[in-house]
Amino acid sequence: MSEQTQEPGGAAPRRVVVAGAGMAGVQTAAALRERGFTGEVTLIGAEPHQPYDRPPLSKAVLLGTAESSAFEVDFEELGIELRLGCEVTGLRPGDHELDTEAGPVPYDVLVIATGAEPLRLPGAEGVHGVHLLRTLDDAERLRPVLAGRHDIVVVGAGWIGAEFATAAREAGCAVTVVEAEERPLAGVLPAEVAAPMTAWYAQAGVGLRTHARVARVESGAVLLDDGTRLPAGAVVVGIGARPATAWLAGSGIALGTHGEVLADAHLAASLPDVYAVGDCASFPSARYGERLLVHHWDNALQGPRTVAANIVGDPAEREVYDPVPYFWSEQFGRFVQYAGHHADADRTVWRGDPADPAWSVCWLRGDRLVALLAVGRPRDLAQGRRLIEAGAAMDPERVADPARPLKSATV
Repeated sequence: MSEQTQEPGGAAPRRVVVAGAGMAGVQTAAALRERGFTGEVTLIGAEPHQPYDRPPLSKAVLLGTAESSAFEVDFEELGIELRLGCEVTGLRPGDHELDTEAGPVPYDVLVIATGAEPLRLPGAEGVHGVHLLRTLDDAERLRPVLAGRHDIVVVGAGWIGAEFATAAREAGCAVTVVEAEERPLAGVLPAEVAAPMTAWYAQAGVGLRTHARVARVESGAVLLDDGTRLPAGAVVVGIGARPATAWLAGSGIALGTHGEVLADAHLAASLPDVYAVGDCASFPSARYGERLLVHHWDNALQGPRTVAANIVGDPAEREVYDPVPYFWSEQFGRFVQYAGHHADADRTVWRGDPADPAWSVCWLRGDRLVALLAVGRPRDLAQGRRLIEAGAAMDPERVADPARPLKSATV
C-alpha cells in the first residue's frame, strides 16, 4: 500500500479537491502535504485574491494598517494547484465530479470547506451605502468610509458588530449599533454574562439601541420600526451567517437545519469520499453530547488536521474530531476569549467583578468545568481550556477566587 492508504473498496486516492480557499481549505491542503500525501491537491476558491485570513479584516485591513492578510503558504512549493476566482456550482458524487464555473473537476476525495456567508438585511440589497464585512473586497470598500469619518449605523450587536464598531470609533466615526434583541450577544451568552458588556458601548462612545428593529434602509438613513430615523453615511450589517452550501442542492449530501453539512465524528459527509470542515459543517461532540456547528477561526484551523489524517491514514484507525471550541474577540479595548460549550451547564461561577477591566465566568456541569469566558484574563482561558479537555473535577469555591490560579481549583 502507498503512503496514501487505500480507501475502503477502492484504490488509494490520487487527487484531493478542496472546495473553498479560506482558512479551513488552505489548512486542509497544507495538512495533506504535512501528512505525506503525494497525489494531486487542488484548492478552488470563489474569490480572485490569494487566499487570506479573515480576522484581520475587521481590524488591521479595515483600518488601513495592513494591505492584506494573505496566508504565508508557498502553494507552488507544496505542489498545491490554486484555482481562484472559480465558484463551485454543484456536485455529482456518482461521477466523482465537482461542477464549477470553469467546468467539471474530477476528484478521488472531495473536501467541502466553503465556509459561511453573511445574512443580508431584507430590503437593503442594492441600497447605496449598505455594506457587509466578510471578504477582502468588503473591507476595502469600507476603508474610505472610515477614513471619511462618516456617521455609521451597525445593524447587529453580535461579535462582528462590536468589532466593527470598535474599529469605526478608533477611526473617529460616530457609531450607532441597532440590535433587535434586548441586549448584545443575545442567544450567544446568558443574559447575566452579556449584561456587563452593554456598558462597554457607552464607555467607547458608541450609541446602542436595543429592542430596535429596522423598518427600512434608504440612502443616507436607517428607519426603525418605532419611527426613529438614524442618519447613516454607511450601514454595516452584521446579523449572522449561514453555511455556504446552497450549491450542494440535489447532490444527496445530508444537510442540517441550518443548511450545514452533517459530518460524522471523523468529519466525513454522508456520501463516500467526501469530507466537510469549518463553518459549513457540524459534527457530533461526545464531550458535549450534541451536534456542534462552530463558526469560529479555531475550528477552521483544527478540523483540517483531522480531515487530512483520515484521508491519508489507516481507515481502521480514523481520528475523531471532538475539540473544545475556542474563539476570541477584540472589542472596545478588551480581549474576550471563550472556550467550551455552556449550553448544558448547571452552575455559573464568577471570577472577579464584571465592572472591573478583567474578569472571568466559568460554567460547571456537576463538578466538571465545561466552558469559560475570560475578559482580560488570558491565563484563566489557557488553564481553563486544558481543564475542560482533561475533564478535571473542580472545587467551585476555589474556582470563584480570582486570586487563585484556576488550575489550583482542581480536586
